[in-house]
Parts: sequence; structure tokens; C-alpha cells
Amino acid sequence: MLGRKKRLDVWAHFKYNDTEKKSECVIVTDGKQCGQKMSGKNTTNLKRHLKANHPHIQIPDVVKQPARTEERPSMSGALFSHIKYKPDSREQHIKEEAIAKWVARTAHPPRTVEDEEFINMMEKIDKRLTVPKKTKIASLVDQMYLAEKVKFKNRLAMARKVTIGIDIWTKKGLTASFLAVSACYFNVQDSKAEHILLNLKQMVHPHTAHSIATLVEECTEEWGIPKEKILMIITDNGSNMVSAFRHEEEDTSSDESNSQDSDEEVEADERYGTLERTPCVVHTLQLVVNMIKKEQAIKRLLDKVRHLVRQFRKSSVATERLLEQCGRILIKDCPTRWSSYFLMLSRLLEIKDHVTSVADTMGWDCLLPSEWQKVAILKDLLLPFAEHTKVLESDTSCFSLVVPALLDLKSHLSDFSLVHARSYRDVATLAQKMSADMDLRFSCFLDVSASKFSPLAAAACFVDASVSAEALIENDNDDIQNLLSKAEEYITRSVPYQEEATDDEDIGSAEVSDAPLQKRPRFRFLSAHRPSRPKTSKTSIRLEVQKFKEALSHANPDNSGMDFWSSQSSTMFPLLKPLALDLLAMPASEAFAERVFSLTGDLSSGRRNRARVTLERSAFLKLNKV
Repeated sequence: MLGRKKRLDVWAHFKYNDTEKKSECVIVTDGKQCGQKMSGKNTTNLKRHLKANHPHIQIPDVVKQPARTEERPSMSGALFSHIKYKPDSREQHIKEEAIAKWVARTAHPPRTVEDEEFINMMEKIDKRLTVPKKTKIASLVDQMYLAEKVKFKNRLAMARKVTIGIDIWTKKGLTASFLAVSACYFNVQDSKAEHILLNLKQMVHPHTAHSIATLVEECTEEWGIPKEKILMIITDNGSNMVSAFRHEEEDTSSDESNSQDSDEEVEADERYGTLERTPCVVHTLQLVVNMIKKEQAIKRLLDKVRHLVRQFRKSSVATERLLEQCGRILIKDCPTRWSSYFLMLSRLLEIKDHVTSVADTMGWDCLLPSEWQKVAILKDLLLPFAEHTKVLESDTSCFSLVVPALLDLKSHLSDFSLVHARSYRDVATLAQKMSADMDLRFSCFLDVSASKFSPLAAAACFVDASVSAEALIENDNDDIQNLLSKAEEYITRSVPYQEEATDDEDIGSAEVSDAPLQKRPRFRFLSAHRPSRPKTSKTSIRLEVQKFKEALSHANPDNSGMDFWSSQSSTMFPLLKPLALDLLAMPASEAFAERVFSLTGDLSSGRRNRARVTLERSAFLKLNKV
């Protein structure tokens, strides 16, 4: 049979003596302790004593017990709940680190912990916790920042290849400018692609090519990234960005003209791993889309659409009526926003009837039926660009989709111009001009005869099992087959190889071996006459390429290229698998570096307007949560 629960409100006035088996009253009145002792622990006797000798203490007959589902506090917990953790205790340290991590990851200023409401909240969460001051939190955040840098330095040191992304951002008012440098690589420890922020370096005006190149070089040296490990640097198409890395391309082109026939293989091996600039695919696509402004008939229609959108955006009455009818408002285009024209036209067509109704009530001129129809056609023209932009702006694992996306867009423009050649000649002409502009801007990816052609995109597409067969291998087009051959040639030359040595060379190398003593064979001179293991040769990498082509027929079309290679055995593809994973991890744009500035805009606003030193640290900890 279970005993009755102790009444804490009664026993707060008594002390039980285990030796005497008596309960002693500890109530102090006029400086004297009562001290009366009663046998046993009977709560009824204790209450009777209080009622008779200490009537000023009110003890209820019945105390509401806590619900069964809740944990009732123990006597020790009730007595010691007000005692704070020791400053050097493990509990205090763990909770301080948790607060510092929250401050760092959410980019809150350290002074948040001294806010009265924050202190009250922590008091309710844990009364024993002593909320640290902002100086302690700032110190813990610094320690976390240094520890995270060491962690990512180790990951970069283990990475085989790295892709660098850079972008520049200037604050409102032109008070400061920053260069964001990011790195994308395949994490060999966790077997996944990662994209992290390396540095957020302040720049001085003007933003010259020399200053950009210098800051990037400082960043790679600080993080211990050698030039041989850098696959490419992704930038926008600004003239300063192009000039910052132009010398690498010019040096390569001059080497090709001087020794194209005599030293072709050596030149190709040197090119792999150099600082090669690659234009941001998404930025370049937006330049193609901007051709829409150069066709006068289309431009006049867009100007009329902008005027209508501007009227709605400036009128609170029209905006309120539009919200009442459909719960949406019109979107205005922004020159620096990707897919801006598509988003504006798409929203306008989505709420077309409501826009027309509100415009009539406001007495505004709206679009004619023929203009509405042309707006719908323009939306269809821009839809594939918006879809591919959304895919290619991913932080990782989308560079292999560049070639298929570009080929898909070229086919779309070709079909579009044929369909509307008679009904809407201006739109068909625009599609043809956009196709020609794509050929010019993306020749570095699609035209093998171009001076700045790089086989990286074709090679990444080739090793992506989800698109390789459809985009390259099974395509009979001559240009596509040329891309395929360049991709295979790049892969063959990119894998380091050695020609098989003769027996005499093997013996000599065994005699002068620098291998550690414990790893040498017991009879090393006898062992030197055994058949040596075949060294990596061009033949072996070609065999792996052939095996990969055969394995494509059994690949699951729903799996990504990264999933395909993760499931493959390293013994079957010892040379091709590491290269494929590195190529598939690459991004197609510098969108990650741009997203840094969406965060830093908030981090440098308000009272943190002049933040310089802490800005890089806050952005680093906020973004690098992998």
C-alpha cells in the first residue's frame, strides 16, 4: 500500500530527527525557536500543533495535488531551485554556449542578452541560469568563429577540387563595398557537395580588376587553397570581373598558338586546375532575356504594361480593391532581379479579369484584347528561361545541367520562331535574335571551335547519368558529338596517369625507395623481381569511360547524377568516380555569393550601420551551417 504524500507546506516548519524518531518545530517567534518535539511523522499531529501554538500560520486542510501527467517537484528541487549554477559548472557552460550559438546563427547582436525581456524569458526557462553579459557572449562567438574556420579549412584541405564564386556589393549611400568569396567542393568525409562563404572583404573604390584579383588571391592563400585545386572561378559579366582573370585566358590562348602541334598534351594538363574564369550562367541568361527591350514593337508593349502596373502600385485605392477581389497585387519589374519580366507578365495574366475590372472603376486605360494576347505569347516565350534559371541558381550540383538547359532553350527558341513566324512576326524575330545572342554568349560551353571554349560543362554533363544519354551520347547532331568527344578527351587528360615502367625502372625505384621502414617488404630485393602492379594509364581511364556508358542503360532515371556515383563501387571506377563527383558538385552560378548580400544588408542596417569587423563573422556563421 502506498504511503501518503508529504505536505510540503506543513513540513516547511518542521525538521525530522532520524535518531530520536521525532519531528521538531523550527518556527522562530520573538527570537526564540519553538523546539517542541512530536513522535513520528504524522501530518495531522503537526497541523494540530501549528493550529494550537502558531495560529498566525494558515495551513489548508486539503492541498490540490499536481496532475498525474506532470512531474511533481521533489523536496530537494523545491529547496534548491533558487540556487544558481556555479560559474565554472558544466551546466552553466553548456547553456552559455547554446545562447552564443543562437546569437551567432541568427545574426543577433551580442547586446541582445542584456535586454530585459530576454533575461525574463531565460529566468522562466531556467531559474538557476545566470544570463551571461554581452562581453562573454562576444567572446564565445569569436571562439566559435575560429573553431568553424578550422573545421572548414580541414574540409577544404581534404577536397580534391574547389570552385570559387565571387560578387561585389555596395551599401546604400555608397558608404562601403564588399567582395564576397565562396567555395564549392565535394566533402569527401560526408560524401556530399557543400558551398560555404570564405570571406567578406571590404573593398575601396574604384573596383578595379587588379583589386579584385588581389583580394581573391589573398583569400585563397588564407584558406590554403592552391591554384592547382581550383577548377574555375565563377563571376558575373562585368568588365572588371572579366579583366580580373583575362590574363589567364590570354596566356592559354598564346600558348596554344605557339605550341599547338608539338606540346598539345602538356598544354592540356597545365590548363586543368588553373584560374579559369567561367561566366555565371544565370547572369548570362538574363542578358539574353534583356534582348526583349531591343525589339521596338515589344518594347512599346512592355512600356504600356509597366505604366499600368505603376498606376496600381502608386494608388492605395486600386491596390485595396485588387486585394479585396483576388488577394494579390501586381509585380513590377526590376532590372537586377532574375526572371523579372516573366514574373511581371505572369502575375498580370493571372489576375487579368480583376485588373480590368478595377481599372474600369478607376477610369484608367487598360490593354487591348490583341495586347493581352501578345502578353500571353511573351510569357510563353520567357517561361523556359524562368524554369531553367530556378534550377541553375542552386548552390551546388547544377553545372552538369548547363549544356542540356542551353540546348533545350535553343530548341525552344527555334520552335517558337517557326510557330509564330506568320501571326506575330515581331515576336518570332525576337526569338531569332535571342537564339543568335545565345550562340554568341554561350560559345564557351557549346562551340568547340571558339577561342574561349571550355570542356568543363560538357564533361560535367557527360558524367551526370541523369542527362548524359539524352543530351550527349544518344544525340546524333554533329555539334553535340563534337562536344561529346571534347568531354571524353577532357576526362582522359584530367586524370593523372603514368606510362607503365620497364623492369629496370621498377628495380631502380625499389632500390631507392623512400617508403617507411615498416612498410617495406622483408625481402625487398627478391620482391623487386616480382611482377609489379600495373600503373594508371590512359587505357584504364578509357575503359572506365566505356564501362560508364554501358552502365547508363541500367541507371535509374529518377536518381540524380550524384546518387548514381554514390552507389557505384570505387573498385569499378577508381579513376572516374572521384573526378565525376568533383564535377557534379560544381554550381552553375554565383547566386550563393549574391545571397550573402541579402543577409549582410540586414546585418549592416540600423545601429549596426558601421559594422565592419563583425560583419564577416556574422555572415560566415549565419551561412555556413553545414
